[in-house]
Amino acid sequence: MAQPEQVAEIAQEELPASKGVGEAPLANPAKPKMVTRDVNVHYGEKHALRGVNLDINANQVTALIGPSGCGKSTYLRCLNRMNDVIDGCRVTGELHLDNEDIYDPRLDVVQLRARVGMVFQKPNPFPKSIFDNIAYGPRIHGIGRNRTDVEEIVESSLRKAGLWEEVKDRLDGPGTGLSGGQQQRLCIARAIAVSPEVILMDEPCSALDPIATARIEELIDDLRRNFTIVIVTHSMQQAARVSQRTAFFHLGELVEEGDTDAVFTVPKDKRTQGYITGRFG
Repeated sequence: MAQPEQVAEIAQEELPASKGVGEAPLANPAKPKMVTRDVNVHYGEKHALRGVNLDINANQVTALIGPSGCGKSTYLRCLNRMNDVIDGCRVTGELHLDNEDIYDPRLDVVQLRARVGMVFQKPNPFPKSIFDNIAYGPRIHGIGRNRTDVEEIVESSLRKAGLWEEVKDRLDGPGTGLSGGQQQRLCIARAIAVSPEVILMDEPCSALDPIATARIEELIDDLRRNFTIVIVTHSMQQAARVSQRTAFFHLGELVEEGDTDAVFTVPKDKRTQGYITGRFG
């Protein structure tokens, strides 16, 4: 758990580097891509998430932080209706993607999950070749008219994930034969192959070593130019490095959200201050 002096280090050293000093500003960086209002989640009788109001800004990385069991992963799964697959789970409130109600009964959930992709905590490549891992999504969604189109999508996705140069000569090899960090980048490439608008990442670096983690963090910063990203992380240092906005959850409630540097340096709520200085969590 971070100590006060570590938090000071985050604020003084890591935050400026995460903001891309000297880079051209992104177009409409503060425009909401997803808007959620009064979101409540029940697992049977358990009230797991309480009245969450949060905007997810386009072409930014939003980090969800907080202690284990605080509701951040539950909230993340609301954004592409992954909670639908959990028996006894009930989601209420308003959740919109580009002004479209994602919980509209008429909405095609398969298409929603193509628009809002997900990368899980543990790398989970399919038991297929590297090529087929990437080509799977475009094929089932009817993207790419022929083999040449699919090959272009595979190469483009692997390039965007920073993996092409490492695997271009073994695309027929198994995805499971890659290192842990490479497998996670393969899963990111698989997610972006269907051209999603939003990418959800649930602790994407927790199973990786520091070098692989650094590669994924660099990749996240590159991807936000084309995608909107929401990441759940237990690492406050990681949240500081990769995100532009941070939301702090505690006991199923959204306690505070705002610009990352403000949340870490001048938090408005005592619970946020207590968490980032290591008093609890």
